[in-house]
Amino acid sequence: MPPFAGSNTSSNGVHRHDSNSNSNIVTIDVGGQIFQTTKQTLSLAGSKSFFSKISNSDSMIPFIDRDPELFSILLSLLRTGNLPSKAKSFNIQDLIFESQFYGIENLLVNSQSNPSQFDAFNLEKSSLLPLNGRDSPTSISTTPYGSLHIAHGSKVTSFDWSLQRKSTILTQFTAIDSLFALSPTIAAAGATDFSGLQILDLEKGFVKETLNWENVTKSGSTVQAISASPDHLFTSFESSRRNSNCIMVYDLNDNLRPVTKIGHYEIYGADLDSAIPSTKLQWVSSHNLLMSSGSHSGPSGVLGNIKFWDIRSGNVVCELKEKVDCFADVTASNVLGGMFKVGVNTGEIFFADLRNMDSDSNSWICLGDGRKVANGKKEGFGCKIESHGNQVFCSKGGNLELWSEVAMNRAERDESDLSERIFRKNLMGRAKDMGGNRITNFHFGGSKMFITRKDQQCVEVWSSVCGF
Repeated sequence: MPPFAGSNTSSNGVHRHDSNSNSNIVTIDVGGQIFQTTKQTLSLAGSKSFFSKISNSDSMIPFIDRDPELFSILLSLLRTGNLPSKAKSFNIQDLIFESQFYGIENLLVNSQSNPSQFDAFNLEKSSLLPLNGRDSPTSISTTPYGSLHIAHGSKVTSFDWSLQRKSTILTQFTAIDSLFALSPTIAAAGATDFSGLQILDLEKGFVKETLNWENVTKSGSTVQAISASPDHLFTSFESSRRNSNCIMVYDLNDNLRPVTKIGHYEIYGADLDSAIPSTKLQWVSSHNLLMSSGSHSGPSGVLGNIKFWDIRSGNVVCELKEKVDCFADVTASNVLGGMFKVGVNTGEIFFADLRNMDSDSNSWICLGDGRKVANGKKEGFGCKIESHGNQVFCSKGGNLELWSEVAMNRAERDESDLSERIFRKNLMGRAKDMGGNRITNFHFGGSKMFITRKDQQCVEVWSSVCGF
């Protein structure tokens, strides 16, 4: 049955009944139910949407042969920018199909996956996303509006923003160690035992392009970490012989053309500092700098370094050398203007203000028990730390900690004394959500958080109790 039925047909394909109204009010007959709205409301759907035909039409009443209840939900979305509470009684997939028919899926995405709706203190485990096969996830990546890509074994499984549609492709890798979402359908993937960075088309299931670093020894180049800014893709490479490493910068707006090479180190003798490749990259947009970090275990314990790069000049703006309670993981927060690490020995959280960093280890301020002494057990080993919005999240075994800054009266606070910044720790989730296998990865997409655990073939979805 065609989507329209009626007595008259206009040049734009919309069937109409006669109407005498010439006002700004638009009357629409959907499945036999009459709706009235304004041309301004319909225009919010965009010029390419189905509604643009109606808002620009003459005074006849269009008849649309669709579900009136679903139409009422989408009309409310147009009017307010949000789905009404009664939308919870509908299947999200039905709303997606209907929004696609009217050409307003982007509005539905914004209403359901807007990052501004992320409420860290109300997150609860809401569902599980099962994966095919026996391999546990090794890396996950998300897009800003909640599309999710998961690497498990040699496969990559993708979920759309609604988490309703799933697809899996088989890659050339034995195992994927680094995965970064460039779009809902394109991802960059690499491994520490397989040469080259591969750009994967996850929708069609093929390798669009393979990027390599031509090192001095002409050996293969394995991928240690991937990240991106709005304009550039960053990849940390290490030669297969492990005697050289660098960070390559590619232009995302010019077919991944190589732009520059930074942090190129050739390793000679016992030069341990240059032997450490960057195993985590993060673009710090507030300072237009690339943060790189890497560590390794040696005879004197775990050593590491954190560097901030100006990609325009290729120079290091700041470097912190980690010797005492080196980081198990580190992250930077644009909103909080600071860097956070979890100590590999003590498992404590440390903070360093981005306005006052140098190579001195005193840049770090312990947010927990500063008197805690490492007992040789490496309490922070395997812990992950990430920033999102104005919070910092840290995994401790099977649990997650949430750190937030406590607002202080500016009149009582000395802005030059960074030690006066106070952060408070909270445990996340309900009692039944706590514990479980060790958390291996967690990422944020749209208004949700995604968690993977050791030896589990699924992804946990954490969403706000107020969400759809």
